[in-house]
Amino acid sequence: MLRRKLPFGAQTLPRLLQIQAALGDKPLITSGGRQMTYADAPAVAARTAGFLTEAGLRPGDRVITLLSNRIELIELWFGLSWAGAVMVPLNTALRGAPLEHAIRTATPKFIVVEKDLLPLIESVPDSVSGADAIFVVDPDEATANASVGGVKILALRRSETLPEPHPVQPSDPAAILFTSGTTGPSKGVVCPQAQFYWWGVLTGESLGIGTEDVVFTTLPMFHTNALNALWQAMLAGCTYSFMTRFSASRFWSEARDHGATVTYLLGAIAQILLKQPASATDREHRIRVALSPATPIEMVEAFRSRFGIELVEGYGSTETNYIFSNTIGSCPAGTMGRVQPGFQVRIVDENDRDLPDGTAGELLVRHEEPYSMATGYFGNAEATVEAWKDLWFRTGDRIYRDADGVYHFLDRIKDAIRRRGENISSWEVENALSLHPDVANAAAVGVKSEMTEEEVMAFVELKKGTSPTPEALVRFLEDHLAYFAIPRYWNFVTELPMTENGKVKKHVLRDEGVTDRTWDRERAGVRLGR
Repeated sequence: MLRRKLPFGAQTLPRLLQIQAALGDKPLITSGGRQMTYADAPAVAARTAGFLTEAGLRPGDRVITLLSNRIELIELWFGLSWAGAVMVPLNTALRGAPLEHAIRTATPKFIVVEKDLLPLIESVPDSVSGADAIFVVDPDEATANASVGGVKILALRRSETLPEPHPVQPSDPAAILFTSGTTGPSKGVVCPQAQFYWWGVLTGESLGIGTEDVVFTTLPMFHTNALNALWQAMLAGCTYSFMTRFSASRFWSEARDHGATVTYLLGAIAQILLKQPASATDREHRIRVALSPATPIEMVEAFRSRFGIELVEGYGSTETNYIFSNTIGSCPAGTMGRVQPGFQVRIVDENDRDLPDGTAGELLVRHEEPYSMATGYFGNAEATVEAWKDLWFRTGDRIYRDADGVYHFLDRIKDAIRRRGENISSWEVENALSLHPDVANAAAVGVKSEMTEEEVMAFVELKKGTSPTPEALVRFLEDHLAYFAIPRYWNFVTELPMTENGKVKKHVLRDEGVTDRTWDRERAGVRLGR
């Protein structure tokens, strides 16, 4: 295994592909009956890079992807890094203004999309007009000679040539990942090559990933976890496999088919699996360990008892890395664990004064290994300076450390909502609601979910003389928000509680929460399209 053996200059995706090609015909990636071997990977990267370079791609250019979990996305990432360019994978559920914002912010050279998601691009033609081309990974006759916003649609192919890799540095961006804003639109986190390397090292060590493992993910590849799981596999020299999307009914059969030994249960996945009817086949799999941060104590034992799987907890974020780890038996269940080597943390009050053990405050983080954390927000210097004030990254999370040096997560200080593994900007929900002609004012907050994490709750102040139904507002939002950001709970209010400087008192709304007068979308049987 390579893990900590790579010198700093080799902590890049192209160099890793070259080194691990020595593993020959060993499968690197398997999914849907397709596979890529370690020996194949450098040539795949080179041919993909060659095609895009011939089309005009240059080092540092950004390429947006709107792709579901599929092997072509990984091939594209390999090729972009080989060419010294940057992948910007967008959430395939984005709609309306959030999608436009992400595209305009990224200023892409190219956009790569799958045929079924092309309507998303067609819905925001003005935002894509600056791109040089739109490539479709699975073109058909309908896409031939078509265009969007004056940008030609072409088929994504591979070159016959095998160009040498661009001299990519560990400090160079490998990807820009959009993550939820708190008081504004989503921000593009600039993730350098070395950050992914250290994700692979630290998480791989915590999970004990070895050469014979099969790493299996159901998480989307537009988020950091599924991407850094690929690095975990490559550094260990084992196999990476994935599902197109999570399905509780198919999870165990897919895990068995892939021979999975390691998996990732972020958000509510562990609880969803536990809520499935018990089966005589619950232990008919090879999975021995799963990464499952912020898992309630009682669920850890229930999962182990029923499925025979150890859950490893911890803490990380797109901007940071796998900062805390609670490896099996090292710390009490239900905690973040202890600080990983290579990182410094502080817990501070509102005046940045360090707090003693047992006292909760905001978590600040900085790294010791070069470029093992994100380098900022793309095109947003103001937000970067604010988040990395005094060279400490401000997580916005409230935690405390106990007398044994174990860290405990409490809640978020920042006004973001976390639902089933997705970070949701309350600002974007509110902005979308404000577009409805009957809405005078609106606020979105997170309320505790029975599935762990949170559900989105909307408080709506209507214009006089109007009376839209909650379902009508839900249907309106389907054209403006990702499905997971559309509120489940709705309260209509005469007036929102405001501060003296005109801000909504969201703590008051959170404290009110779900009441007898709350309309529940799920209880009403209103289903969302995806």
